[in-house]
Order: sequence, then structure tokens, then C-alpha cells
Amino acid sequence: MAEAPDWTDEAVWAQTRRPVAEASALPREAYADDGFYRLEQERVFHTSWVCIGTADEVGPDGRALVRSVGARSVVVVRNETGDLRCFANACRHRGTELLETDCDLGSTIRCPYHRWTYDRDGQLVATPRFNEVPVDGFDPVDYGLHAVRIEQFGCLLFATLDDDAPPVGEWFGDLSHRLAGYQLEDWRTLDSTVIDIRANWKLISENFQEYYHLPGVHPTLAKVSRVADHYRYQGPGMYCGQTTTPVTSGDRDDWTVMQPAEGLDESDAVSGRFLALFPNVTFSLLPNHLFVIRLEPLGPGLTREHCTWLVPPANYDVSDEVFSVTRTFWLEVNDEDVDIVERNQRGLTAGGYTPGRLSPRFEEPVHRFHNMVVDRMTGEERIPDGDPSDDVALYGTGVNPLPWLPAAVGRSG
Repeated sequence: MAEAPDWTDEAVWAQTRRPVAEASALPREAYADDGFYRLEQERVFHTSWVCIGTADEVGPDGRALVRSVGARSVVVVRNETGDLRCFANACRHRGTELLETDCDLGSTIRCPYHRWTYDRDGQLVATPRFNEVPVDGFDPVDYGLHAVRIEQFGCLLFATLDDDAPPVGEWFGDLSHRLAGYQLEDWRTLDSTVIDIRANWKLISENFQEYYHLPGVHPTLAKVSRVADHYRYQGPGMYCGQTTTPVTSGDRDDWTVMQPAEGLDESDAVSGRFLALFPNVTFSLLPNHLFVIRLEPLGPGLTREHCTWLVPPANYDVSDEVFSVTRTFWLEVNDEDVDIVERNQRGLTAGGYTPGRLSPRFEEPVHRFHNMVVDRMTGEERIPDGDPSDDVALYGTGVNPLPWLPAAVGRSG
């Protein structure tokens, strides 16, 4: 049996590092090998800003979330003044898991084993019967919960295990400026669902990033998000992006049944922004709703999708009847994607696959994503540059008639 490649060695990735017109796709092991998966958890998910939910999932009343950041379990709460806090999900006494699932805490976090108790700032506030016999050199101040960095970006929550990672705003580069007009921090969750998919998390993200498959896999979607209306939408930052400008209704009104957000400029008001936020989010933003898929890897060939629909203030009170049109549309599209990525996984795993070439026109975002993965695997600390402008032709996509322009930043707060 051949010795496994050293996936931390830059030389292994020579074909990925070539320009998109010369590059090959990632090797089979990146999607189907247990050893690669374990290393990826450490090198990618333990060093990145990983999405762990939406901001409105954790309220000021003691609601706690239990999430995974790579192989680590964390607890997310708000303290008494409403500030976000994130902690390793392990008691400082003997390491017992503090919480199993999302729950309502009240004012404290109590270990189920020996009842050591922490406030929502992670400080140790009670150690029942521990001092009946004095413990030399023990100071509760030294035994608070281990803090994990957490930040809000728009309506999403991100955590990182890396103390040296840049702030999340720097991680995503110019994306906060691109999305400023939507005022996403005010958007609320309307519905959510969970789907387990027998495919590697990267296949799901890659499928979202390219529209090469659109006519063959999504004939209905292709009528409202036409190939001819797709353009790249990516500046510097840890994301891959494309936009449909304009989004059209065609024979269906799925995109237009709800009210648009207030204050959108002429580009945002008619466009769909489709973004893959590295490493684990796909993000479909329309003028009147947002469909987020948070990817939770469970194994090399298994991923849990956490699907969430959010709406702007204009649609806080939208009826179930009206919203169901949009929800059904996305579930139908997602079912088509699930089928094809599971088939992709089966071919990679058992079909004798060797890496093929990429389409420069349609798969440049995938090439960008591949190189982000390789950067993390090799320890390269780099935030990729973006396209020089949104109003020039790139790889045959033509010129966007309504490009996003930096001059529009701040147009609506």
C-alpha cells in the first residue's frame, strides 16, 4: 500500500495551486479519506471562523446553544448584560460535558456531575462541599470556564479556537461593506430544518459556488436565476461569491411573494447574492429573504445541513401561507442538490476517480475555495484578494449591468 501523502506539504498541492485555466480539482482523499478528514478538522476547522448559528437563537434570558467547532464542543450564551459568551463544553473540575443540547439555563451553568457552577460570564461561583477539607492553593478565580472567541457577523454567529485569527470582520474582508445595505443584523429567523446528507461538506459548498450544473440539475431554478444573468461577486475576503442580476420571476413568483427590505439600492433591490462563507456557510440573499445553510461535518462522507430562513423587518409578520411558497421552492432546489452531491460522493469514493480539470468560466469560485482549503492545510495565513471590479467581464460572464460599487457603502446605514 502506498504511503499517504503529507497533506501539510505545499508540494502535494501543485496542481491545485496552478491558475484556474491550468488547475485540477482536489484529490479523492480530500472527500473520502478518514485520515484527511481528521487532519482537516484540526487544520481547517480549528483555525477558522466557523459559523455556529444565528444571532437570534441565543437570547438574553439564559438560552444556551451547544455547537461543534471542528472536533470541539462549545457552549454559547449571553451574559446578564446581553454580551455574547462562548466556552469549552467541559467542567473545570474533571472535564464533564456541561450541556448536551440547546436549553434554557437561567442564570448559571451547572455541571451535572459534582455540581460545580458557573455564571454566564464563565466564572466559577459554587463548588458544593469542596472545601470541607481545605484544598491547598485553590482559588475559584483560576477555574473559570475556558473562553472561546465568538463574534457576530450580520445575523450569523462565528466562533474560532484560534487565538491568533484576525477579527471576523477582517476574515470576511469587504463583505460587510457589500452587504451593508441589507442591514442583516436586524433580520430574524422565520423557520429552520435539519437534513443529513451522505456527502463531504466540501462537495456541498462547491456545488453551491458554481452554476455550471444549473441547467442540468435545476431546470426550474434556471428560469429565474438564468445562467446569462450570473456574474462573479467577490472582493478580498474568505468567501466565494456570485450574483444573479436581475433575478426574474418567469412562470413562478417564489422570489417575489414577500415584501423587500427597506432602503435597498438599485442593485441590491433586483439581485440575488449567492455566497459561500469559508468554511461552512452557504448564503442565498434575496431582496426579501435569506436562506442560510450551515454545514456541520460529521465524517468524510456525511454532513448535517442546518437550513434557516431569515427575513427583514418588513416580513416579521408574514403569514405561513405566503412564506410557504418561498420555503417550498428552496426545499425543492435543495433536494435536487442533495441528490447530485450524494451521487458525486459515491463516484469519488468507489468510482476510481482521479482529479479532472476546472472550467475557468464557471468554476473560478471553486478554484478560489480549493486554495483556501489548501492554505489552511499547509498553514498559509492568507486572505485571498478579490476580483479587481464587479463591472468588468470575467471569464466570459460579461459585464454586470448593475454592479455593486464601493461608492454605495453606507447608503442605508
